[in-house]
Amino acid sequence: MKSFHQKVYLIRHGETEWTKTKRHTGLTDIPLTDQGRKEGEFLKVRLQGKSFKRVFSSPLLRAKETAEIAGFKHPEIEPDLVEWDYGDYEGLTLPEIREIEPKWTIFSKGARGGESLGDVAARAQRVIAKVRDIPGDIALFSSGHFSRALAARWLHLPVTDGKYFLLSTASISVLGFEREEPVIVTWNQCS
Repeated sequence: MKSFHQKVYLIRHGETEWTKTKRHTGLTDIPLTDQGRKEGEFLKVRLQGKSFKRVFSSPLLRAKETAEIAGFKHPEIEPDLVEWDYGDYEGLTLPEIREIEPKWTIFSKGARGGESLGDVAARAQRVIAKVRDIPGDIALFSSGHFSRALAARWLHLPVTDGKYFLLSTASISVLGFEREEPVIVTWNQCS
């Protein structure tokens, strides 16, 4: 039976060289910077004493490393938590992408040569279905754009509405319920 007391902690990974330079980092597997590791320590303090039924991480190094620094040495790997596949735009900044495709955003068009809005919505729905079947609080370590899409789907909104949810590196957001309705309990809590 699904619990309406469950909380899902959505935790974005710490800083990487590409997040620092605002490059779209989808499936490129890069580690945290020194600052990103410090941010992981912040998460460790913030999450200390929290009891999670299960802890899941994207298979990408930046998410796993953040989880481990935050005190979760062996998170369960969930492939659906990977960042959006940016396809042809991987590694590019927004101004570079807009030289190719003016007015582009990931939440308006998806990624040329990568994942569509529908692809990401389907992944988010699978994650939601999985965590809803687990009684108790859950921690999810993932990346920015996918986490924003997941939050939109949690609220039964289209993935395009992820554009309204700013998310900083090493942030904690909490998804939950008010009575039976899905809500955002906390959003973008960071150091």
